[in-house]
Amino acid sequence: MLQLLRQKHEIMGVEVAVSSEGKIDWSECPLVEIKPRVQSGAPVLRGTRLPVSAIVDNFDYGLSVAEIAEQFEISWERVEAIVTYAKSHRVAHPVR
Repeated sequence: MLQLLRQKHEIMGVEVAVSSEGKIDWSECPLVEIKPRVQSGAPVLRGTRLPVSAIVDNFDYGLSVAEIAEQFEISWERVEAIVTYAKSHRVAHPVR
């Protein structure tokens, strides 16, 4: 499972955990497309309007591949492929 680093923030008096994961370079993933007029140019699962960040975020927060596939009505193979790609393509950001 991906290691998730969380920071705690307070929003309107409620403490919430916020992911501090690095950005993922989706440019070489054949399952992902980026179109300016689809989800404002966010990377989406090819042929859908589903942002791949929804898949990765749900996995990072502890949902299983099967649960994500059921939730978004997509094959578990596609979910597994997106999660596997994300694990190996996180972009490290230099600390300033």
